[in-house]
Amino acid sequence: MKYIAPIIKNYKKQIKQFEKSNLTNPKELNAGLNLSRDTLNQLRRRLKAADCFISQEEEIKFFKVVKPFINGHIKFFSKVRRFISERPTASISMQIDYVRNRIDKLEQHKMRNLEFFQYTKYSSTSLDHIYFVRGKDKLDFPVDTLHYFIDPEFSTSHDNLAAQVISYDLLSNYYQCELKSLRIQNENIAVQETSPAILNGLSWTATKTDLVELIYALHSSGAIRNGQAELSKMAEVCATLFDIKLNNFYKTYAEIKNREKDNTKFLDQLKRSLEKRIDLDNAK
Repeated sequence: MKYIAPIIKNYKKQIKQFEKSNLTNPKELNAGLNLSRDTLNQLRRRLKAADCFISQEEEIKFFKVVKPFINGHIKFFSKVRRFISERPTASISMQIDYVRNRIDKLEQHKMRNLEFFQYTKYSSTSLDHIYFVRGKDKLDFPVDTLHYFIDPEFSTSHDNLAAQVISYDLLSNYYQCELKSLRIQNENIAVQETSPAILNGLSWTATKTDLVELIYALHSSGAIRNGQAELSKMAEVCATLFDIKLNNFYKTYAEIKNREKDNTKFLDQLKRSLEKRIDLDNAK
């Protein structure tokens, strides 16, 4: 295959760049699709001009690995392009259902051809001389019927199915990434919906230790649910209200208890600040 090796090497190098690009951009998808089609046509012309295989092993490798890799990307780019064009511009939940439907269809196709998928995934070779050698489609053996409509000099009974395995892996990964992204968006929307706008902008600007001191003071005083409220729940509410992470507030309280003096430093400061404000207001 040394006559076609440079073509294959150049394709693999370019296709890596497309796989890293924005695959929601129709221009990128079209470019990847055109590259794959052009490469496959180039290989077809080269093979028709002069058979490039010096052994059956080389022929098997080409139709089992090389051609399916390129054809699998053709299928992938085509289906992603259709996926984007048909994607509903609706709610996140409807988009999630749309992606799940595509995943279901992908799995259904896999189940219809499960035996061959397993043959490929387990790197089996026992039937390679039937699946990936040209002219074997006349045997009494199950074949991909699409093969009968494809150039027999550039196809075998199962190279198209091998391409579908490649396409399956690429599409499965693509759909799962889309589904993950949509779920994150949905979770963020749910958080925003459960967090009233009135809470925005109430960030805590004192220290975390000060807030823990205040939480324990409120709990100890019985001011909230007669002192029966759970400390962890109070801490969670305050963390949400003031947009702050309290982490291990029990440890912080232990540090407050172990102060040599001013165990209620923040509470004392609050008292002084309020008294000063009252005095100023009374002086007006």
